Formats: sequence, C-alpha cells, structure tokens
Amino acid sequence: MPPKDQLLYRFARVVCRLILLFFRRWNVSGKENFPSTGGLVVVSNHVSYWDPVVIGSALDRQVYFMAKEELFKIPLLGPLITRLGAFPVQRRGFNRQSIRQALNLLRSQRIVGIFPEGTRRHTNNPLPPHEGAVALALKAKVPILPIALTGTRGIKSRVCVKIGQPLNVSGLAENKVKEGEYQKLSKKIMGEIEKLINE
Repeated sequence: MPPKDQLLYRFARVVCRLILLFFRRWNVSGKENFPSTGGLVVVSNHVSYWDPVVIGSALDRQVYFMAKEELFKIPLLGPLITRLGAFPVQRRGFNRQSIRQALNLLRSQRIVGIFPEGTRRHTNNPLPPHEGAVALALKAKVPILPIALTGTRGIKSRVCVKIGQPLNVSGLAENKVKEGEYQKLSKKIMGEIEKLINE
C-alpha cells in the first residue's frame, strides 16, 4: 500500500474512533489477545455495514478486508475502500485473484479480514460459515483471530468488540486435512465467536 494510503487509513481510524467514543459509547475487550506482529486472519460475525469500520477502529494494525465485488462498483465508495486496503471477492464461483491477493498479504505479515458468514445476518442466529478463512490460514500458516461484535446494528446501541484468543491451525498440513474438516473447523470458529457474544 502506498504511504499516502497508509496515512489515509490511520487518519480514518482516528476519526472513526472519535465518532464511536462520543456517539456510540463503544468498548473493546481482549486487546491482550491481539498479536502485534505476523500474518493473521481476522474473522467476525457480520450484522451491519459498519462492522469493518468498527473492527478497523478497534485494532492497532491495518486490516485488509475481503469485500463483495458489488461494493467496488459504487461511485466514491469503491475507490475509497480500495485506498483503505479492501479488495473484491465474488460470493459465487472460484476467486483465484482474491485468494492470491489474500495469501500475498498474509505472507507479508499483514492482516486479512473475513466475515465467514458471507453476508449480514438479520437475526441473532449465525449463518452457515464458508470455509475460506480456514483454507487461507492453513495455506499461509497463520493463526485465526475470532472477534465478536454486538451493537453495530442499532443506532443507539452500545458497540462492543470482544477479541478472542488466536486459534492456531498452522500445525495441520494442508494436504492432510480430511474431507469435511474445513467445514468442521469453520463451525468451530463460529462457535468461538458465539461464545464471545454470549459472555
């Protein structure tokens, strides 16, 4: 990312933190679980368009979010989120370019943000998770950090960000993962997020 875009990201993070502090009474817990260095896949429940903003504001390192490709076609928004590090992913089909970009970021010690549910949930019940986060973490040999968000849907709700403990999947050899294991691990991660929500 060009230095000017890094400055834009940091500026946006400060502004968003101030907005959340004064207008939404937000709270971040579990900061001690957040790795200060190294590649990392951040995963979270997804209930609002504001979720990436909240996560990006809560973490002290830049998060490169995978976002649905339709967002990048919206005037002003598309160029802005691109400059802030987001990159497009198709919600259907094989995403060779998106996967390559995510792996390059992870291998460069960066953070990739993914919402395993693939879209926003409209109830309190989790949606079936996609396997992409687990597959990327295994291939790049990086941990997965579960984050739980509450309060991002309502205008007057208190926003809470709960950072869980990193889950290390790098010990599993990618070519030895049995059929169905990706889905099992993905469900386990969503289960960890639900535990954080209910704490």
